[in-house]
Amino acid sequence: MSLAIPAIPVIASIKELGGRYRAWLVDIWGVMHNGRRAFPQAVAATQAFRASGGIVVLLSNSPRPSGSVHQQLRGLGVPDDAYDATVTSGDLTRYELGKHKGARVFHLGPERDLPIFAGIDMKLVGPEAAELIVCTGLFDDETETPDDYVEMLGKLAGRSLPMICANPDHLVERGSSLVYCAGALAAVYERAGGNVIYAGKPFPPVYDLALETIGELAGKPVARNDILAIGDGVNTDIAGAADAGIDSVFVASGLHVPTSSEDEELDERHLAELFAPAKRRPLGAIRALIW
Repeated sequence: MSLAIPAIPVIASIKELGGRYRAWLVDIWGVMHNGRRAFPQAVAATQAFRASGGIVVLLSNSPRPSGSVHQQLRGLGVPDDAYDATVTSGDLTRYELGKHKGARVFHLGPERDLPIFAGIDMKLVGPEAAELIVCTGLFDDETETPDDYVEMLGKLAGRSLPMICANPDHLVERGSSLVYCAGALAAVYERAGGNVIYAGKPFPPVYDLALETIGELAGKPVARNDILAIGDGVNTDIAGAADAGIDSVFVASGLHVPTSSEDEELDERHLAELFAPAKRRPLGAIRALIW
């Protein structure tokens, strides 16, 4: 005889639950915007939480450094007063690159991610001359899939080159479409026998940096049980928060939930199946970040 697992509460507003915390760690892509435009209700929610005295740190698997992400957020319609700070995979990648001064680096990813290398002592080279790979994504994520990289990654893995994955996400929403990210290529590389260093969620170093940032903003360390993670990635945002000992709320975007209509009720059975393997489930699920 098995005991029934309690349903994950479906909430209509983040205010009552989220308002109990001192700080929020909020995912960007899928929660604050969809890659094309900001979500006004999410912006209003983080602004309201900050107005009540809360701290908002946007925690992103973007391969771009924070400065570049701030510019992108403004362009998409997320104003500066919607958050206190950002922590990105790009920031951590730059830290990791600092351990490889003067290295010959093969950048696997689009040109738009080149700011990640600015000011760092390294040399960008082709795959044949590389001693280190930095993967920020597919060259063209509009037309390519990880299958297009199997041969290249197999050859690189055969040379035992380490890879820094600057975005552990496998998929994200861009508008109404799903596009592959660096994490999907890193998975191919690992299957080929390659060694990958992941700079981002769900891995501990990015949470250590985020907690340090929250502490600096608060003027003193903030306990993990006084921080709430809000995100739409089951295997990144929610799993990473659980491993870090941080409570979470799941935003049911189109990444894991069949429909992303804010007017349609969430299916509790689907949520239960989605989080069945999880060591620690989110405190609640919400269709979109709404105050």
